[in-house]
Amino acid sequence: MDDSEDLEYNEEDYYTFLNLSKDASSEEINTAYRNFSRIYHPDKHTDVSQKQKAEILFNRVKKAYEVLSDPHQRAIYDNLGKKGLEIEGWEIVHKTKTPAEIREEYERLAKEREERRLQQKTNPRGNITVQINATDIFSSYEDEFNEKVFPTIEVSGMSMSQSIEAPLTRTDTGTLSGNLNLSNGVGSGGFTFSGRRLVNKGWFEVDAGAGNGPVLGIKSARNLSNRIFCNGGVTVNYRQHTILPGLVGTLAVQLDRHTVGYLTYNAGIQSSMSTVVEHNDEKQHYNINATLGIPHCYISAVYIRKFVEQEMKLRLAVKAGTFGYTGEYGVEKKVSKYSSVVATVSIGVPTGVILKIKIIRSSQTYLFPIHLSEEIIPAAIFYSTVTPLIAYFVIKKIIIEPMNAEQKQRNIDKVKEQNKVRLAEKRKEAESAISLMSALYKRILGEEQKKNGLIIIRAFYGKFDNDDDASAVIEDEMGFLENNPNIIDVKIPLQCLTKDSCLILQSSSKYELPGFYDTCVGEEKHLKIDYRYQNSSYSIIVNDKDSVRLPQIGNSTT
Repeated sequence: MDDSEDLEYNEEDYYTFLNLSKDASSEEINTAYRNFSRIYHPDKHTDVSQKQKAEILFNRVKKAYEVLSDPHQRAIYDNLGKKGLEIEGWEIVHKTKTPAEIREEYERLAKEREERRLQQKTNPRGNITVQINATDIFSSYEDEFNEKVFPTIEVSGMSMSQSIEAPLTRTDTGTLSGNLNLSNGVGSGGFTFSGRRLVNKGWFEVDAGAGNGPVLGIKSARNLSNRIFCNGGVTVNYRQHTILPGLVGTLAVQLDRHTVGYLTYNAGIQSSMSTVVEHNDEKQHYNINATLGIPHCYISAVYIRKFVEQEMKLRLAVKAGTFGYTGEYGVEKKVSKYSSVVATVSIGVPTGVILKIKIIRSSQTYLFPIHLSEEIIPAAIFYSTVTPLIAYFVIKKIIIEPMNAEQKQRNIDKVKEQNKVRLAEKRKEAESAISLMSALYKRILGEEQKKNGLIIIRAFYGKFDNDDDASAVIEDEMGFLENNPNIIDVKIPLQCLTKDSCLILQSSSKYELPGFYDTCVGEEKHLKIDYRYQNSSYSIIVNDKDSVRLPQIGNSTT
């Protein structure tokens, strides 16, 4: 059920490379450019090999500065990233090196474009509903000899529907849909073809289908103003010895930015008039419905609370009318990029207790209404509430999390293999950057030592195998690095970023900083710094994307 997103190796982050925040001012950008130019400008180095290393890094500094100092380019970069600055179609040439990599990237992009094109053309949608009767579980089940027998659980009905769309012209779209229904051994079905044309301020549609007799229909929608719109339709169902007409119309008014009111009239075998007020914003969604009709009249209310960070929604609903009353509560949880699971408990008269399990997979929906009891039984309510929660956590622990971890590891391995050459270049570039920092490092270290300022004793970046490695005081640095290939020494780069006894790192991945590189793509990384300030020693450990500001007085290790 997992749809783990493919990991990408982010080749360049201009803000992080210059150690700037996303809202850095023009003055801060200019200052960063001047500081890094003093280190990497080729004219600052006389040795031929050093000059070549400096040219590569200075070009990166210059490119980052050119983009961030230009308001237009910076706006594009902030919204679309580096790819937004490149010419579409040639971006794969800039990002790859060998012919094999170019061909592989081209084939991947072509396949993705074809899949998106097919999805956009057909827009397939489907629904499958399986009705399950499990009322024997909570009712008395004794045979004629007063001996208890195992409760019977049966599938009482099933329905399926599917539709596909095909754009015929820029303004015309054809839709083919069909459905099958089976209940208590009796089946039925039908299909419908619809042709829709976009017109000024609206659309109109012609439908033709067959099922329980031929069906013809016309629908249309139109915007009457910026805040008012309407739609309606007429259908004619030709059955044996009779013709059944139908009419439906809706008038909608935008009450405010997040609220819409609807007035709907439906004339036919079951006529009704309903009023709905619906509100939808980032945190909540609710609607109130009042319906007068034949054979039933009712009022209903639905409230949905959205928890965006947890990717979860809580739902409460009540409905009461001439048919009886019903209350519902449930939760929807997103389990992957394209999949969600919904569990709802319905309690009412005369329906009893029903547990509804829904699985949403992209544009496909699978619904399983499980009828637990025909009356309101506390045991049925309890188990219908607790069982889905226990099942979810068990399935998540046993199936979903291992699948996600396995998929993530496959993606990591795939990215590592695809970017092996690039990662080797980044490592070489980081080593070159440290080599070019040697003079600056000695100067800054000397200045900080004279005033008992901020002195970086040790600094390591990468994936620590356990908490002991991260928190331990490391004396044998060379031995530690040899035993931990996913960790690099970043003491010199951090000391060179120190200014006036202060070190500031922005809240972004540190591997884009000069002298850093990503030792383990896609995996969790930390930055460990042991430093001395005013003759006291300190140690900190931060997550990769956390901001850093040293000194932090109060965590002395001496």
